[in-house]
Amino acid sequence: MKKTVFITSTGLGKLAALHFANAGWNVAATLRSPEKEIELGKHPNIRLFKLDVTDAQQTEAAVAAAVEAFGTIDVVVNNAGFGSYGALELAEESTIDWQYAVNVRGPINVIRKFLPHFRSKGGGMFINISSFIGVTSAIPVGSLYTMSKFALEGLTEALYYELEPLNIALRLVEQGGSRDNNFQNNIIWNTNPAITAYDNITSKVKTLFNNLDPKALDDPQDIVNTIYALATGESKAFRTLVGDAGKNLVAMRRELPIEEYLEKIAANFR
Repeated sequence: MKKTVFITSTGLGKLAALHFANAGWNVAATLRSPEKEIELGKHPNIRLFKLDVTDAQQTEAAVAAAVEAFGTIDVVVNNAGFGSYGALELAEESTIDWQYAVNVRGPINVIRKFLPHFRSKGGGMFINISSFIGVTSAIPVGSLYTMSKFALEGLTEALYYELEPLNIALRLVEQGGSRDNNFQNNIIWNTNPAITAYDNITSKVKTLFNNLDPKALDDPQDIVNTIYALATGESKAFRTLVGDAGKNLVAMRRELPIEEYLEKIAANFR
């Protein structure tokens, strides 16, 4: 019987949707504006659904529509997310709320709405797309984004205890920056011209982002391959780090006392 995956958001989600569909899976691909997506809608194995993961009612409707369309969902990939950078003091209240709403409350909404379906069918899998930032706090003036990914990591770990007895699996994919995802164009920068105390460190972080060597970024296909390996059971890892940058940072964090780790990172931005 053909399996079905439910994937949130575009970008990496679009690449994942095509990968699963070309491998013979049914795909419920969700977008905030599905009417603007042309390529996915042409694939015979893909159905598009409107979804803003921050809207609990819309999430419930999208989940119900996907289950009705395919009969059953086997794997859910929580991919929707965005990043805000800049000093916390400078952040607008709306940015703080939106960062939490998309990266934390969004996955919560999707998971909660799928749990009755997974319980009734006797199992399922959630693959939550995190970041190495969720375990390393490696970039200054990224407290809000880092917070959201740490929260996703903690949520996924803690859910293991209540969902594993129900045959509902949980997986984390800790990616880094990937090529072709235009992440810099999607960053919301916290700014306030009247406060200059954070200008130096913010400038250095922007310089870091602007000068990233594309060769040092992850191949998005590697991330998609990881997601697919988890969905098919080829890999049973709870956490999977993708990319050398994340692996090196995690290794350093494990080796050093936290005080030394934080100072080592901070020294790169002075």
